[in-house]
Amino acid sequence: MGKGTVWPSERKSATDRFTGLEVTQLTDYKAHSHHLYFTESGWYDGEQRLLFVSDRGNSTNLFSLHVESGVITQLTDYAGNDQLDACLLPDGSAAYVKLGRQLVRLDLASLEEQNVYEAPQGYHLGNVSASADGKHIYTCVQEDLSHRIRLDLGNGYVGHRELMEAAPHSMIVRIDAGAGGAETVYEANRFITHINASPTEPWLLTFCHEGPWHLVDHRIWGLDLRTGEAWKIRERLEPGEKVGHEFFFPDGVTIGYHGFRTNGTNFFGSIRYDNTGLEETEFGFDTWHGYADGLGQAIVDGKGHVKTLSIWRKRDGVYDGPRMLCELRCSFHSQKVHAHPRFDAGGKRVLFTSDKNGYGNLYLVDVPEDLTVLPMFTP
Repeated sequence: MGKGTVWPSERKSATDRFTGLEVTQLTDYKAHSHHLYFTESGWYDGEQRLLFVSDRGNSTNLFSLHVESGVITQLTDYAGNDQLDACLLPDGSAAYVKLGRQLVRLDLASLEEQNVYEAPQGYHLGNVSASADGKHIYTCVQEDLSHRIRLDLGNGYVGHRELMEAAPHSMIVRIDAGAGGAETVYEANRFITHINASPTEPWLLTFCHEGPWHLVDHRIWGLDLRTGEAWKIRERLEPGEKVGHEFFFPDGVTIGYHGFRTNGTNFFGSIRYDNTGLEETEFGFDTWHGYADGLGQAIVDGKGHVKTLSIWRKRDGVYDGPRMLCELRCSFHSQKVHAHPRFDAGGKRVLFTSDKNGYGNLYLVDVPEDLTVLPMFTP
């Protein structure tokens, strides 16, 4: 087992017990596997292949799955590793892999690796995101305060509030995607994470001030990379309201998110980077994540007693639903087993992670052309 190792297909399909749709399980190994964080598309090679992360061999590495055949190729060989994050260049030629404090460029054809950035001593490396023109990779680094705050953010958000209140020094860094070399484009004494580069506008990205959503000063921020100007996006409409898990629509100027009113009502919404075009839809059950494809479809994962994925589609400008897409039954016990549902580029399939059989695995389900064949969801 190592870089370049080819694993046989683990694909298997089953009829969903709630909706009758065929759901394909893409991985089946006695270790956690999951797709990339939902703000990053792992599809490449004309959507024939999919990047995913797996803990096989007692270490976390990056893998590629040929979706039709199910054949899996191991792309990295890091020993004793427990965490890994990655993003794709827009043309799918390379992945940028976050490994501890290092950022590694991985050529997806040759599997050649090149270190392109290392976070300063005493700082954590955050998530990574590629600019729309493929010229730069953006990331964030945060001051490491683990020597005075007990932190286990990936397993239960231990220390989440304390780190927000400590206001660590954070920087947003621009890295040359080819030659390496980095420059700081923004910094503040805030817990900054969740870097999202626009998929169409190389000058635009969003970031967040991390922390409990109802306590953080403001969650979603825009950054003009030409000027360094930062601004608030989607201000709270009432004190204590929670908004987050922001992502770009495919148009690169609309930002989706979900949240919770102070009365407990859940909602998903969208707004342009310049705070115009606000649109929100409420629903009456709890969720962890929401995602929309920019084509008039939205999906959320259920938590608590809600064990399904729920989907909406616009009809005459209004979201119809929610309708049950398929069973989820995900524990959300740690970041590795968050569902993170995401549509493919055409809005035809939904990719998600679930540990319903005890281990995190990747699942894929086709979205019916006619959503009215799906049962309405009633919590």
